[in-house]
Amino acid sequence: MKRLLTALTLAASVQLCFAASPIPVKLTVDAARVTGPMTPIWAWFGYDEPNYTTAPNGKKLLSDIAALSPVPVYVRAHNLMTSGDGSYALKWGSTDMYSEDKDGKPVYNWTIIDQIFDTYIERKMKPLAQIGFMPRALSQRPDPYQHQWKPGTPYQDIMTGWATPPNDYDKWAELIYQWVKHSVARYGQKEVESWYWEVWNEPDGLYLIAPDTKREYFKMYDYAADAVKRALPTARMGGPHTAGAGRFMDEFLEHCLRGQNAATGKTGAPLDFVAFHAKGAPKLIDGVVRMGMNTHFKHLDEGFAIVEKYPELKGVPVIIGESDPEGCAACGMQTNPENAYRNGTLYSSYTAASIAREFDLAARRGVNLIGAVNWSFEFEDQPWYAGFRDLATNGVNKPVLNVFRMFGMMTGERVAVGGDQAYDAARILAEGVRGARTDINALATRGKHSIAVMVWNYHDDDIIDAGAPVELRIAGIPAKRVALRHFRVDNDTSNSYSAWKRMGAPANPTPAQIAALKKASELAQVGATTTVKTADGRALVKMQLPRQAVSLLLLTYE
Repeated sequence: MKRLLTALTLAASVQLCFAASPIPVKLTVDAARVTGPMTPIWAWFGYDEPNYTTAPNGKKLLSDIAALSPVPVYVRAHNLMTSGDGSYALKWGSTDMYSEDKDGKPVYNWTIIDQIFDTYIERKMKPLAQIGFMPRALSQRPDPYQHQWKPGTPYQDIMTGWATPPNDYDKWAELIYQWVKHSVARYGQKEVESWYWEVWNEPDGLYLIAPDTKREYFKMYDYAADAVKRALPTARMGGPHTAGAGRFMDEFLEHCLRGQNAATGKTGAPLDFVAFHAKGAPKLIDGVVRMGMNTHFKHLDEGFAIVEKYPELKGVPVIIGESDPEGCAACGMQTNPENAYRNGTLYSSYTAASIAREFDLAARRGVNLIGAVNWSFEFEDQPWYAGFRDLATNGVNKPVLNVFRMFGMMTGERVAVGGDQAYDAARILAEGVRGARTDINALATRGKHSIAVMVWNYHDDDIIDAGAPVELRIAGIPAKRVALRHFRVDNDTSNSYSAWKRMGAPANPTPAQIAALKKASELAQVGATTTVKTADGRALVKMQLPRQAVSLLLLTYE
């Protein structure tokens, strides 16, 4: 029997004119060869401003995120304990859960935190609950308390009274105990057991004001972990959510395993998961954004290596608490032109190519990676497509969200992939994706009645061209006939940003324009669903894949 050749060709609009390669790039998928589970490491999201959660656009985006995932999505937010009236601002939020009366006695107020967590739970989402930041009544330096940071001003300007250790560790521990007890009473023990609890954010960086941040953070962790476990012994507690992997993280793990606990006097502290952050470093080179995926991967590998060195941590879950192309979500492209990649397809292809390789980076160190938090959400009261690192602008989803929709369609087990123009994780870690050659590669999964293949054409430089013809050979298909659907994110497809530019980039789109943008933001199928007959469990798919484009091929069968 002859193999059936199924040709799927998509013409791409060209921003800069480059000739497509005449020689097809060859990719292979062997669906009979399992390489590991398709752990939904992508189903984790986070943001600085917790009060965006309950804004209409925040609720809409959370609903969209929940709908795209076949598993519960975990959400991490800063400022869950910060004092204030619940108003939002860039890099700011508050719940006012703690204050004191005139006699210095604690006053607990769960109203705002309940509204935030209710929004998650209603969507079957789960908190990666951050114990931070310091309530004003417990701050060692309460004035000034709320910062007034704006994009373009020094990052250090955010370091105000919310960023200190507690002035009374016993009161702070009791607050944490009461919060966890309240959560169990409101949501049930089984639900809260499925959450993760953590202390603070990036204590090795700018987020903790103390003469000896390491000593203070270890003490804060000991008291917090003890309080959480007293309230719910089966709660999952971990950290340290450092800005990078280095000595601070290493010594924290040593402390949790073998150090003296400041709260209990015993040896060690609870550590149910390990968390750290990893970021890339884009630059502007001759007017063109160049991503720094190699820097991102370097930080990932450094953290995995530190976990690997402790035999006691074998199998312990690892969460990348923030895993992003760079560090400041609230820094738009007006103040940081290197962030101009965020509206278009470079963010999409970077997300596909980087998440796929995180499986390999974790496997080479033998660590149990369960989550990689994409630190991007939405920003209220900002111009359309202002270049913040977000998933939506003014209620309209950006192209990058469609890559997460693709990931949500990939279930079961990962299977073997090969290619003649593919970078592996080690090569990207060493040199990035630079020069004349792009990274054309794939991630593939096999479910009970489906095979899904995500294919991308990625390069660190923010240039769009016609790309290359791709021949994808799929083997190990356990059916004689499959239904084939092709989804695409590129400069013209599944792309609200391009649609907005075609409208003339209106500063205030009309209701009709907004409706059109929302329609353009959905993940689009290319062409009709086709029926493919396989030969010896094999099929061939052909496509033209523009640079920065991402395709998902979904094969389903009985």
